[in-house]
Amino acid sequence: MPENRIDNIVFDLGGVLVDWDPKYLYSKVFKNDEKQINSFLSEVCTPDWNVEQDAGRSLAEATQILIDRFPGQEDHIRLFYDRWEEMIRGAVQGTVTLLEELKRRDDHNLYALTNWSAETFPVALERFDFLGYFKGIVVSGEEKTRKPFPRIYEILFDRYSLDPGASVFIDDSLPNVETAKDLGMTGIHFRHPEQLSSDLRALGILH
Repeated sequence: MPENRIDNIVFDLGGVLVDWDPKYLYSKVFKNDEKQINSFLSEVCTPDWNVEQDAGRSLAEATQILIDRFPGQEDHIRLFYDRWEEMIRGAVQGTVTLLEELKRRDDHNLYALTNWSAETFPVALERFDFLGYFKGIVVSGEEKTRKPFPRIYEILFDRYSLDPGASVFIDDSLPNVETAKDLGMTGIHFRHPEQLSSDLRALGILH
């Protein structure tokens, strides 16, 4: 059991509650050619490029930057946001089940802290009813900063008057979890729903 009482549970969304992966789209575009898929997503529409949209860069600007750099790939680049919804396979049902249990128990305040473009996040809000379970959601694209930079965690703390020492943070990115721990939160590095359930039980949050 942690020394402090846990009052707040903060979830990441993509990779924890929402199954999002550009490969779901580009497997269709490149007809399951793994070499083409991996080459495009590691050399053109890279994670480093995508994360800047999470930090507030507009989709139009991001798209144009890549078209200028890779004019021969324009059609494939435009598909990234033209067909962005096809990158969402659905919910991570095992984690959603845990979230639903926490909501039913009503012992803890539930929040979300997500790296997500402000322009695409409304799609998630419309698609996933469970996002309504949270007392508050901080979206990186709206704040013009992102995890793992401390500022976005501080926005969460300030906006909802959260005590980091009374809060658990769950994320599939280890650097994001490490920043949360550095700021005083209890961190859980998410790998799969069964592991998360076990970790929450070890903390006495679930029984």
